[in-house]
Formats: sequence, C-alpha cells, structure tokens
Amino acid sequence: MEVRRPSDPSSFLDEAGPLLLEDEARHNLLLGLAGTLRDDPGRYPEFRLWVVADAGEVVGAALQTPPHNLVVARPARAGAIEALAEAVDEDLPGLTAANPEAQEFAALWSSRHGVAPRLRFAQGVYALERVLPVPTARGRMRDMAVADLPLVRAWWLAFGREALHGEELDEAELARSVDARLRSPHSGAVLWEDDGRVVSLAGFGGATPNGIRIGPVYTPPELRGRGYATALVAALSSRLLAAGRRFCFLYTDLANPTANAIYRRIGYELACESAEFRFERDGLDKPDGGGRT
Repeated sequence: MEVRRPSDPSSFLDEAGPLLLEDEARHNLLLGLAGTLRDDPGRYPEFRLWVVADAGEVVGAALQTPPHNLVVARPARAGAIEALAEAVDEDLPGLTAANPEAQEFAALWSSRHGVAPRLRFAQGVYALERVLPVPTARGRMRDMAVADLPLVRAWWLAFGREALHGEELDEAELARSVDARLRSPHSGAVLWEDDGRVVSLAGFGGATPNGIRIGPVYTPPELRGRGYATALVAALSSRLLAAGRRFCFLYTDLANPTANAIYRRIGYELACESAEFRFERDGLDKPDGGGRT
C-alpha cells in the first residue's frame, strides 16, 4: 500500500471523496473539516492530509488541523490503518474517529511512538433525515444577533467546560474557534427565546456534500427540563433540511442517556459509535486536541 500526502484540500476530497461518501454520517467530521479547509482557507493556518492507495484505489484517509486531533476514516481494506499508523510521524495530541478504526489506529500508533492512548470520550454519531413531531415548548427559535455575541461565547465556553467533565479547557483556543465559526457564512448559531429571554443555544456547521452538523447544544442548568433544547434542535433540523440538506448530524456523549433519548425522539438515529483518544507521554498530557468545525 502507498500513503500519499495531497497538497491541498480539493485534491484530498477528489481522491478520498468516494471512500468518505460511502458513509457520510460516519465521516461527517472529516468531510466537514476538509470542506472548511477548501472553502475557508484562513480558518486553519496549518493542515495535514493523508490518503492510502492500494492498486490505484483509495482505501484509507486521515486529516489533521494542528493543534487538534487526527481524524481517521474507516478503511476499505485490511492493512490501511496499519499503513497510516506507520506513515504519520507527526507529534499527535490525540485521535478522533469511529470505532473500530479509532481503537486500531490508537493502539498501533501509540505503540510505535511509545505513548499511552487514553480514552477521553465515547460518543455517538447520529444522523437525521426527517424530523418527528415533538412536544412544543414555550417560546420560539430565532437567529442570533450581534448583541447576542457575548452570551453565545459564554454559553459555548460553558458547554466546553461541562463536556470535558472537569478537565482543563483551553479557553483562548475555544474562543477563537467560536468566533471563526460565527464569522463564517457556512456556520452559525440559533437561539430559543421564551418571553424575551434567551434560554437555549444550538450551533451548526461542518457542512458535508449532503449534510451539516448541529452542535453544540446548550441550556443553562437552571433552565433544563422544560423542553427548550428539544424544541430548538427540532426547529433547527427542520430549517436545515428545508434549505436543501439531506442529513443533519450530531455527536452525543454516550454516558448521557437523557440527551441520547431526546435526539432519538426528534428522529436522529445512531449511525456509529466514535472515540476520542488523548496520547499521553511520560505521564504528562499534551495540550487538548479536540476541536471541530
């Protein structure tokens, strides 16, 4: 097998696209990142691309936007993950991919580089094609305005702190990522408002050829249990599908049964399970590498 390094995102998508589109939900993060690199070149100043070819057919792919995690595709042929693990010599903070390819790459690469892979999150990747009826909540969805920016930033950070379960959060990097997403014409955020008060937030971005990812979804703890997030995700999903998207995707924490049940009620179906690993060296963590478009 041959591992190649495409020089630009368009070439990468031309080569790896057929492999990735065989399971668009599974590869939504990788497709979204590659599309962002192509369409918004200033978003990530540095990137690394890999494709694995066997007899002229692309059978594996990976992408990294340092300092974030490597993202790996499901291999089309045995040996593709091993070839990638041997070819990726860069110092990686971690890995994000669906299972079992995440586990296979993490084991092979960490052994080769003398590091320990630590599972940070077990996630579910969900996909939706049709929104099911859900109970209504008080209020309505609206687009965020410039005046909402401080609140949206604060809630995005609050979501990050909560999602990391007490781990250290690089707030400066997250703030830069939030601002970049909100400036992009391909991503943004909507709010649920009840009686003039903003009560819930949902972001969206990471467009793929046929879909788009929703997240984060955040409601302050004191406002939970009132159906705001359910109504907001349902309304946003309906809007995105009506605008021409075939799919909406989202990630969930598999350890949170409430969130998983809510999304299933809306119509989201589990496409695969995903894992995020951190590679630890000499007992010391490298900076956090989890970032998404």
